[in-house]
Amino acid sequence: MKFALITERKLPQDKRVVLTPEICVKAMQMFPELEIIVEKSAIRCIPDRSYKDAGIKVKEDISDCDVFIGVKEVPITNLIEGKKYFFFSHTIKKQEHNRKLLQAVLDKKITLYDHETITAQNNVRLIGFGYYAGIVGAYNGFRTWGLKYDEFQLPAVETLKDKLALVSELHKIKLQPIKILLTGTGRVGSGAKEILDAMYIKKVSVNDFLNQTFDEPVYTQVDVLDYNKRIDGQTRDMFDFFNHPEQYQSTFLRFAHVSDILIAGHFHNAAAPDFFSLEDVKHSDFNLRVIADISCDIGHPMPTTLHSTTISDPIYGFDRTTGGEGEFRNMENIAIMAVDNLPACLPKDASDGFGEMFLEHVILAFFDGDKNGILQRAKITENGKLTERFSYLQDYVDEQD
Repeated sequence: MKFALITERKLPQDKRVVLTPEICVKAMQMFPELEIIVEKSAIRCIPDRSYKDAGIKVKEDISDCDVFIGVKEVPITNLIEGKKYFFFSHTIKKQEHNRKLLQAVLDKKITLYDHETITAQNNVRLIGFGYYAGIVGAYNGFRTWGLKYDEFQLPAVETLKDKLALVSELHKIKLQPIKILLTGTGRVGSGAKEILDAMYIKKVSVNDFLNQTFDEPVYTQVDVLDYNKRIDGQTRDMFDFFNHPEQYQSTFLRFAHVSDILIAGHFHNAAAPDFFSLEDVKHSDFNLRVIADISCDIGHPMPTTLHSTTISDPIYGFDRTTGGEGEFRNMENIAIMAVDNLPACLPKDASDGFGEMFLEHVILAFFDGDKNGILQRAKITENGKLTERFSYLQDYVDEQD
């Protein structure tokens, strides 16, 4: 079986790669019947020469491979009919901008697996770049604060070599006694928390965060039941929230009234309540001044996320009066950082971690008969049709732009 590491062609081009040379060698040693071919690339964070030095073939023509592995969406013109593909398709939430991509995948009878749909039996994601999204997102949140208030100048993260260099820059700054709210306890939240702890920012309880003042910067990390409650007043566990989000209402405003920076690393179910409304933002007691929206869900659960931003231009201002965009340095506006591909800022670090997970869960599944059902659950299309698990996308596919 031949796997191909494809070059990233979506613009702006992403420097990350799913499999490093070390992981390629390890995979082929574990599975002698596996051959990994690397498509030539001038932009990958790991140069072609590193793969060649590891004894891995680097070619321009990879059309004879069986499985094609990338990071971002593959342009329609580059899709090869009848092949198997792994990449982040950004279609499973019915994203409008990628409808034609999924239609083309079906037309070309491609078997599509999405990195986001690679899950365990309990639907917990097994691989992802979320940890590095959290690291970079937290850094960018502080960089945004420094730029907004002209207190310090942090270099753009993409100019830094790695995570160690990023932390070193953060150690050079001094923060006011501000309150930092971190949502989410998954990979994204864990990455952001690592940065807060590396900065020696004191973690406090939710109760103290809400009710006390401090003479130093502090943070608290919250999960869904900290900022949602059942409409009927009952107390249930988080699984009840996940299963019945429509039966809850948001209590997030109590945090928005006392927080200065929000680092948003949560996962949001579309059926769950929004954190706050446009009307809430207009009130004088709405205190948030910087929102680092790592989750980057446009419009919901935060109406302040008007659009995603880019690595080169990561920040915009949200005008609290008009609900539109404004200058982020304006003291009346909220500064929004909403980059949707944050791990690409640390491509080598992010690639190292992702490859380990891909080998452990995905490549193994190709050679153990998919005994844990990982490939079957992740498969979105096959033989020109949506799989049963993703049949809910049929109306999305049928709609014409």
